[in-house]
Amino acid sequence: MSFASDVKKELTMLEITKATNAKAELSALIRMNGALGLSNMQWTLSVQTENAATARRILSLLQKFYDVVAEISVRRQMKLKKNNLYVVHINQDVNALLNDLHIFENGEITTTVDVSWLADEGMIRSYLRGAFLAAGSVNNPETSRYHLEIYSLYEEQAQQIAELIDVFKLRPKIVERRSGYIVYLKEADKIVDLLNLMGATMAMLKFEDIRVMRDMRNSVNRLVNAENANIDKTVSASQKQVQDIEFLDEELGLDRLPPKLREIAEIRLAHRDDPLSELGQYVQSGTITKSGVNHRLRKLSVLAETLRTGGQLPKNIK
Repeated sequence: MSFASDVKKELTMLEITKATNAKAELSALIRMNGALGLSNMQWTLSVQTENAATARRILSLLQKFYDVVAEISVRRQMKLKKNNLYVVHINQDVNALLNDLHIFENGEITTTVDVSWLADEGMIRSYLRGAFLAAGSVNNPETSRYHLEIYSLYEEQAQQIAELIDVFKLRPKIVERRSGYIVYLKEADKIVDLLNLMGATMAMLKFEDIRVMRDMRNSVNRLVNAENANIDKTVSASQKQVQDIEFLDEELGLDRLPPKLREIAEIRLAHRDDPLSELGQYVQSGTITKSGVNHRLRKLSVLAETLRTGGQLPKNIK
């Protein structure tokens, strides 16, 4: 089972005691996944979903808060899709139901809800929960990038969902895709907040745990990479110093160098893998700092480069 399925399963198990919250959730579910039919001159309703738990949720809320007769049927989807399609059927006049859910207007299901009906934060959270159950998805934070989305066929519907999410200062974005529109969040902390707002507490905690572990792994990897880069840089610098000193010894002779440069050259040849901070302790006249060691080695590199290019050597080493 996918992480998104786990989230939806948890949301469908959330108990609702306030009728207004139940109606807000149903309003989003039916508005986004519902379809009207006509039988014996009366409107009937079917609500489709690929998630069995969501279908049971719709049926449960209808039976608990409305005096309607409904049933669920299952059919195999056609073409390339392999998932079952679950359909909640209400084969009776549904005018009163749709009017009460602020869905029906002039004989059609409206794409947006009258926001004045969503009287409080609890109803807004319930409406967003219904929208997510109807057409939402969230990536597994353990194996993929952070991403939560709600899909809609209609631009005005996507825009309203984004505005309702932004009531909680989460700043969602909208993109047009697959002959529809997607409202999405990519920041992990905002996804965590929305999961919590919709009521998916366990999924939120799991997401947060995974995010913390991923951030820790990423931090460790960055530190290791930085350390490896520093080691590579130190090794490369050491190899260059040794090459310069060996070139000077072959072309000039270390005995022609000033005493301090000759001493540090011999120390570097004897301790090729040691960092600069440790080379200073081998100076016989007294320990010198890393900066002092680096200064002398740079002088040797300059001498080697001068000799390679045929430049003028200092008088004291001619």
